Amino acid sequence: MSPAQPQRQRRKEARPQELLDAALGLFVEKGFAATRSEEVAARAGVSKGTLYLYYPSKEELLKAVVRENLSGLIAEGSGIVDHFEGSASDLVALLLNTWWDRVGESPASGIFKIIITEVGNFPDFARFYVEEVIEPAHVLFEKVLQRGIDAGEFRPVRLDDAVHVLIFPLLMLCLHKHSLGTCRGDEAAMDPRRFIATHVDVVLRGLQVAQPGPKAVSKRAAQPQ
Repeated sequence: MSPAQPQRQRRKEARPQELLDAALGLFVEKGFAATRSEEVAARAGVSKGTLYLYYPSKEELLKAVVRENLSGLIAEGSGIVDHFEGSASDLVALLLNTWWDRVGESPASGIFKIIITEVGNFPDFARFYVEEVIEPAHVLFEKVLQRGIDAGEFRPVRLDDAVHVLIFPLLMLCLHKHSLGTCRGDEAAMDPRRFIATHVDVVLRGLQVAQPGPKAVSKRAAQPQ
């Protein structure tokens, strides 16, 4: 048996993740601009110098938070799409529910609060977010919709707009979670799973090609001879 890994070495290897977790928590609680680097370091239990050893600036730290929580998920989604053998409708439902499992139900759901409230003041990060998250996500969902159209399952739609229709309600669900959703007994509280099921049902009924109903029988033809 190999000797146990020294505690100090294990601690060092865990440090990047600890810093990312601390940063995400503080950025959501206080806002990105209002959070100081030393606060992130203190929450992670390291010095400010150690933080800069891994992430040279607060903006680079935020980029790393996005890569850790969103970029990998998009890559995973691409793998799901490439190997999925069911209908496009089932694939849409799977992707949206997987997204909620991995993002909506986790601290990563707070990232969208940061994006909505502060990204306009940081143009370099805004470009990064568009290239790292928005564009790959759109390519992924457009591919799914086009698959449904090509198979005759979905009717032709403007893909870019349809992707927004699919994704925006889930982003709003995350924002609700970090705003009105924090109020106990709030009448606007909602069940995320029920909401997603309803969203998928409404969207798919709008996308799917209408099936012809039974032919109407004229009253004259129905009369006994």
